[in-house]
Amino acid sequence: AESLLPAPAPKPAAGAAKPAPADAPAGGVIRKTDFTSLAAEYRADYDAFAVRPERQQNVEYYLQRVTKGREAYQAAGGPLGVPWYFIGIVHGMEAGFNFQTHLHNGDPLSARTTRIPAGHPREGEPPFAWHVSARDALQLHRLGAVTEWSIPRMLYELERYNGFGYRNRGLRSPYLWSFSTLYERGKFVKDGKFDPNAVSAQCGAALILRAGKQAGDF
Repeated sequence: AESLLPAPAPKPAAGAAKPAPADAPAGGVIRKTDFTSLAAEYRADYDAFAVRPERQQNVEYYLQRVTKGREAYQAAGGPLGVPWYFIGIVHGMEAGFNFQTHLHNGDPLSARTTRIPAGHPREGEPPFAWHVSARDALQLHRLGAVTEWSIPRMLYELERYNGFGYRNRGLRSPYLWSFSTLYERGKFVKDGKFDPNAVSAQCGAALILRAGKQAGDF
Protein backbone atom coordinates (compact mmCIF):
# COMPACT_ATOMS: atom_id res chain seq x y z
CA ALA A 1 0.00 0.00 0.00
CA GLU A 2 1.25 3.46 -0.83
CA SER A 3 0.80 6.94 0.61
CA LEU A 4 -2.66 8.45 0.80
CA LEU A 5 -1.22 11.88 0.08
CA PRO A 6 0.54 12.74 -3.18
CA ALA A 7 4.00 14.07 -2.49
CA PRO A 8 7.20 14.65 -4.43
CA ALA A 9 10.02 12.15 -4.27
CA PRO A 10 12.26 12.78 -1.26
CA LYS A 11 15.42 14.77 -1.83
CA PRO A 12 18.66 13.77 -0.16
CA ALA A 13 19.18 15.63 3.10
CA ALA A 14 22.26 17.80 3.36
CA GLY A 15 25.18 15.66 4.35
CA ALA A 16 23.25 12.42 4.01
CA ALA A 17 25.29 9.40 3.02
CA LYS A 18 24.79 8.04 -0.48
CA PRO A 19 22.91 4.75 -0.61
CA ALA A 20 24.89 1.58 -1.04
CA PRO A 21 24.48 -0.40 -4.25
CA ALA A 22 21.60 -2.88 -4.18
CA ASP A 23 24.00 -5.82 -3.96
CA ALA A 24 26.16 -4.39 -1.18
CA PRO A 25 25.41 -3.93 2.50
CA ALA A 26 24.41 -0.45 3.64
CA GLY A 27 26.25 0.89 6.67
CA GLY A 28 25.12 -0.78 9.85
CA VAL A 29 22.65 -3.19 8.26
CA ILE A 30 23.09 -6.70 9.62
CA ARG A 31 22.16 -9.57 7.32
CA LYS A 32 20.48 -11.64 9.99
CA THR A 33 16.81 -12.04 10.86
CA ASP A 34 16.70 -12.91 14.56
CA PHE A 35 15.75 -10.24 17.07
CA THR A 36 18.74 -10.73 19.36
CA SER A 37 21.15 -9.91 16.52
CA LEU A 38 19.20 -6.85 15.39
CA ALA A 39 17.96 -5.16 18.56
CA ALA A 40 20.91 -2.77 18.93
CA GLU A 41 20.74 -1.79 15.27
CA TYR A 42 17.05 -0.90 15.55
CA ARG A 43 17.67 1.22 18.63
CA ALA A 44 20.59 3.05 17.04
CA ASP A 45 18.68 3.78 13.82
CA TYR A 46 15.56 4.89 15.71
CA ASP A 47 17.61 7.33 17.77
CA ALA A 48 19.61 8.61 14.80
CA PHE A 49 17.14 9.20 11.96
CA ALA A 50 15.66 12.56 11.06
CA VAL A 51 12.44 13.15 9.15
CA ARG A 52 13.04 14.85 5.83
CA PRO A 53 11.55 18.33 6.26
CA GLU A 54 9.43 18.12 3.12
CA ARG A 55 7.81 14.96 4.51
CA GLN A 56 6.88 16.17 8.00
CA GLN A 57 3.29 16.88 7.00
CA ASN A 58 2.93 13.34 5.69
CA VAL A 59 4.15 11.88 8.98
CA GLU A 60 1.64 13.99 10.91
CA TYR A 61 -1.16 12.85 8.62
CA TYR A 62 -0.33 9.17 9.13
CA LEU A 63 -0.22 9.69 12.89
CA GLN A 64 -3.68 11.28 12.83
CA ARG A 65 -5.08 8.32 10.90
CA VAL A 66 -3.59 5.81 13.34
CA THR A 67 -5.05 7.57 16.38
CA LYS A 68 -8.44 7.92 14.66
CA GLY A 69 -8.76 4.12 14.41
CA ARG A 70 -7.72 3.40 17.99
CA GLU A 71 -10.99 1.76 19.07
CA ALA A 72 -10.98 -0.73 16.19
CA TYR A 73 -7.30 -1.54 16.70
CA GLN A 74 -7.82 -2.15 20.41
CA ALA A 75 -10.70 -4.52 19.68
CA ALA A 76 -8.56 -6.53 17.26
CA GLY A 77 -5.34 -6.69 19.24
CA GLY A 78 -6.38 -6.40 22.86
CA PRO A 79 -7.15 -10.11 23.39
CA LEU A 80 -3.73 -10.98 21.96
CA GLY A 81 -1.81 -8.34 23.88
CA VAL A 82 -0.73 -6.50 20.72
CA PRO A 83 -0.47 -2.69 21.14
CA TRP A 84 -3.27 -0.89 19.31
CA TYR A 85 -0.90 1.58 17.68
CA PHE A 86 1.27 -1.23 16.29
CA ILE A 87 -1.84 -2.56 14.54
CA GLY A 88 -2.73 0.95 13.37
CA ILE A 89 0.69 1.45 11.82
CA VAL A 90 0.44 -1.89 10.03
CA HIS A 91 -3.05 -0.95 8.84
CA GLY A 92 -1.67 2.19 7.26
CA MET A 93 1.28 0.39 5.69
CA GLU A 94 -0.67 -2.56 4.32
CA ALA A 95 -4.11 -1.13 3.61
CA GLY A 96 -3.96 2.65 3.56
CA PHE A 97 -6.23 2.66 6.65
CA ASN A 98 -9.06 1.15 4.60
CA PHE A 99 -11.35 -0.89 6.88
CA GLN A 100 -12.82 -2.66 3.84
CA THR A 101 -9.58 -4.54 3.25
CA HIS A 102 -7.51 -7.26 4.93
CA LEU A 103 -4.82 -6.28 7.41
CA HIS A 104 -2.68 -9.02 5.85
CA ASN A 105 -2.00 -7.13 2.62
CA GLY A 106 -4.78 -4.72 1.66
CA ASP A 107 -6.84 -7.16 -0.44
CA PRO A 108 -10.64 -6.61 -0.24
CA LEU A 109 -12.60 -8.26 2.55
CA SER A 110 -15.13 -9.49 -0.01
CA ALA A 111 -12.91 -12.54 -0.64
CA ARG A 112 -9.96 -14.36 0.91
CA THR A 113 -6.59 -12.76 0.27
CA THR A 114 -5.10 -13.40 -3.16
CA ARG A 115 -1.69 -11.78 -2.78
CA ILE A 116 0.96 -12.96 -0.30
CA PRO A 117 -0.15 -14.30 2.13
CA ALA A 118 -2.86 -15.84 -0.04
CA GLY A 119 -5.98 -17.67 1.09
CA HIS A 120 -6.65 -15.91 4.40
CA PRO A 121 -8.53 -16.13 6.63
CA ARG A 122 -8.60 -19.91 6.24
CA GLU A 123 -11.74 -20.27 8.32
CA GLY A 124 -15.11 -18.63 7.80
CA GLU A 125 -16.66 -17.34 4.62
CA PRO A 126 -16.38 -13.96 2.93
CA PRO A 127 -17.21 -11.18 3.20
CA PHE A 128 -15.17 -10.96 6.39
CA ALA A 129 -15.60 -8.47 9.22
CA TRP A 130 -12.47 -6.32 9.54
CA HIS A 131 -11.68 -7.36 13.11
CA VAL A 132 -12.02 -11.06 12.23
CA SER A 133 -9.55 -10.77 9.37
CA ALA A 134 -7.24 -8.53 11.42
CA ARG A 135 -7.13 -11.09 14.23
CA ASP A 136 -6.22 -13.76 11.69
CA ALA A 137 -3.35 -11.60 10.38
CA LEU A 138 -1.99 -11.00 13.87
CA GLN A 139 -2.13 -14.70 14.67
CA LEU A 140 -0.54 -15.61 11.35
CA HIS A 141 2.45 -13.45 12.27
CA ARG A 142 2.53 -14.95 15.79
CA LEU A 143 2.26 -11.50 17.35
CA GLY A 144 0.29 -12.83 20.30
CA ALA A 145 3.44 -14.67 21.38
CA VAL A 146 5.43 -11.44 21.80
CA THR A 147 5.80 -10.75 25.53
CA GLU A 148 7.54 -7.36 25.49
CA TRP A 149 6.92 -4.47 23.12
CA SER A 150 10.03 -2.31 23.35
CA ILE A 151 10.88 0.07 20.50
CA PRO A 152 13.44 -2.36 19.00
CA ARG A 153 10.95 -5.21 19.26
CA MET A 154 8.22 -3.23 17.51
CA LEU A 155 10.59 -2.27 14.71
CA TYR A 156 11.64 -5.90 14.35
CA GLU A 157 8.04 -7.12 14.20
CA LEU A 158 7.13 -4.42 11.69
CA GLU A 159 10.00 -5.40 9.42
CA ARG A 160 9.19 -9.08 9.88
CA TYR A 161 5.56 -8.41 8.97
CA ASN A 162 6.64 -6.98 5.63
CA GLY A 163 9.51 -9.43 5.13
CA PHE A 164 13.30 -9.30 5.25
CA GLY A 165 13.85 -8.89 1.50
CA TYR A 166 15.58 -5.53 1.92
CA ARG A 167 17.78 -6.71 4.77
CA ASN A 168 18.80 -9.73 2.73
CA ARG A 169 20.12 -7.22 0.17
CA GLY A 170 21.96 -5.27 2.88
CA LEU A 171 19.50 -2.37 2.68
CA ARG A 172 17.38 -0.57 5.22
CA SER A 173 13.73 -1.22 4.55
CA PRO A 174 11.56 1.68 3.34
CA TYR A 175 8.74 -0.05 5.24
CA LEU A 176 10.51 1.31 8.33
CA TRP A 177 12.58 4.27 7.17
CA SER A 178 10.96 5.88 4.10
CA PHE A 179 10.73 9.71 4.37
CA SER A 180 13.74 9.69 6.71
CA THR A 181 17.43 10.41 6.25
CA LEU A 182 18.14 6.66 6.43
CA TYR A 183 16.41 5.94 3.11
CA GLU A 184 16.73 7.30 -0.41
CA ARG A 185 15.73 4.69 -2.98
CA GLY A 186 15.27 0.99 -3.74
CA LYS A 187 11.89 -0.70 -3.50
CA PHE A 188 10.07 -3.95 -4.19
CA VAL A 189 7.51 -2.67 -6.70
CA LYS A 190 5.56 -5.93 -6.48
CA ASP A 191 6.00 -9.32 -4.83
CA GLY A 192 9.50 -10.54 -5.66
CA LYS A 193 10.33 -7.64 -8.02
CA PHE A 194 13.00 -5.23 -6.72
CA ASP A 195 13.76 -1.93 -8.47
CA PRO A 196 16.94 -0.26 -7.15
CA ASN A 197 15.84 3.12 -8.53
CA ALA A 198 12.23 3.12 -7.33
CA VAL A 199 11.45 5.44 -4.41
CA SER A 200 8.83 4.61 -1.82
CA ALA A 201 5.94 7.08 -1.66
CA GLN A 202 4.81 5.67 1.69
CA CYS A 203 5.73 6.98 5.13
CA GLY A 204 7.97 4.57 7.01
CA ALA A 205 6.57 2.85 10.09
CA ALA A 206 9.42 3.97 12.37
CA LEU A 207 8.60 7.61 11.67
CA ILE A 208 4.96 7.15 12.66
CA LEU A 209 6.00 5.25 15.79
CA ARG A 210 8.43 7.90 16.97
CA ALA A 211 6.02 10.74 16.16
CA GLY A 212 3.32 9.06 18.24
CA LYS A 213 5.69 8.43 21.15
CA GLN A 214 6.95 12.02 21.11
CA ALA A 215 3.39 13.40 20.97
CA GLY A 216 2.27 11.17 23.83
CA ASP A 217 -0.37 9.50 21.64
CA PHE A 218 1.15 6.02 21.99
